[in-house]
Amino acid sequence: MTTLLEAWRHRATHRQVWALATPMILSNLTVPLVSLVDSTVAGHLPHTQDLAAVTVGSAVYALPVWSLGFLRMGTTGFAAQAKGANDASALRTVQTQALLLAAVLGVLVGLLMVPALPWLVAEMHATPLMAGRALDYLHLRLFGLPAALLNYALAGWFIGAQRARTTLALLLVTNLVNIALNLLFVPLLGWGVPGIALASVVGEWCGALYGLWRALQVVRGLDAHVDWQTLRAWRQWLPLLRVNRDIFLRTLALEGVFFSLSLLGARLGDATVAANALLLNGLMLTAFGLDGLANAVEALCGHAIGARDHHALRRALVVAGGWSLIGSIGYALLFGSAGHLFVDLQTNLPEVRDAAYRYLPWLTALPIVGMWSYLLDGLFIGATRAREMRDSMLMSVLFFALLAWLTRSLGNEGLWLTFLAFMTVRGLSLAWLGLRIRRRRAWIA
Repeated sequence: MTTLLEAWRHRATHRQVWALATPMILSNLTVPLVSLVDSTVAGHLPHTQDLAAVTVGSAVYALPVWSLGFLRMGTTGFAAQAKGANDASALRTVQTQALLLAAVLGVLVGLLMVPALPWLVAEMHATPLMAGRALDYLHLRLFGLPAALLNYALAGWFIGAQRARTTLALLLVTNLVNIALNLLFVPLLGWGVPGIALASVVGEWCGALYGLWRALQVVRGLDAHVDWQTLRAWRQWLPLLRVNRDIFLRTLALEGVFFSLSLLGARLGDATVAANALLLNGLMLTAFGLDGLANAVEALCGHAIGARDHHALRRALVVAGGWSLIGSIGYALLFGSAGHLFVDLQTNLPEVRDAAYRYLPWLTALPIVGMWSYLLDGLFIGATRAREMRDSMLMSVLFFALLAWLTRSLGNEGLWLTFLAFMTVRGLSLAWLGLRIRRRRAWIA
């Protein structure tokens, strides 16, 4: 077994990690850019209800899209293991299954969302005029839901097949088309809120069509075929469906924690909940870099498991973990030294600034505490061990709920303590489960 130092000194693994992580980091940077353009275009429309309608509509649309993110994560591990095993037929089969599942869910969930839209918008406490415009936005936007889910499946497959640059290209096509059409449809053609929705829909479908074209190019170069007869058997779908089910439950549990943070923070006053939201934007900033490295772990660890290469598995985890630790320390130093500037760039309200300054030490600790769960999530996704990820998250959420109740008298300090403890337990529980698997020598069957 190689030592940690020997694994860290393996230059080829460093090159592999950054070849996969760099495109994913760049991909992450395009996401806030699109939201910024949407809100900026809507913010220049003549009525305040237009910006509010786009904000509410985007939040409602994000519910199914974010909840079905398992289509990306669940696909990556199976594709990576098939590539590591040099099984081209399995690689094509994973692609086919993921795309079929994404298409079916996109249509089905979209149809189920339509009758629920008035209730969902009403729950946002929308005024009648703003609610009407939000519904106009959403009725158009749902036409892009199948494409958005196809993009998830395609991105996961490309990452697993170690084609992260194609994932970057797919997201660039989606987002750049969206931005260009936003500027065409709204300021130039005057289509208002429907124009913003239509730009997003066309962008999503352009990305999906580009991704399908690139995926077809890749599989044409493989000496393999999809066994359609076998795919008709229910048991052939069970592994993918089980993994996606467990990731879905994990995602819902995680979303529950963030919802609870907003809910509990709102009880402490407007300035406090606003300050917490600004500080948690630092978590999003941290994710730009560390999630890219976690994506590299998914692909490389899955590849090593498929190839039955213990040394490659260890090297991928050590190298990506080392860079994740370095990155997290860098983020901690950034927030520790420039935290006041980070807050000031986001708001000029004195009471919100003062509240945010008070809790900056918690934000400074967050990257170092949280990076372990990001890293280990990548390992478990690459190994398609979603059940352990689900169990770890459920344990962490139960701990979060208990500690939130115990520290309820401490105000926002108690809330931040609870959140950092939750992130710590996430990492520790994944590490404990990972060590149990290692003792059984079960990472590679």
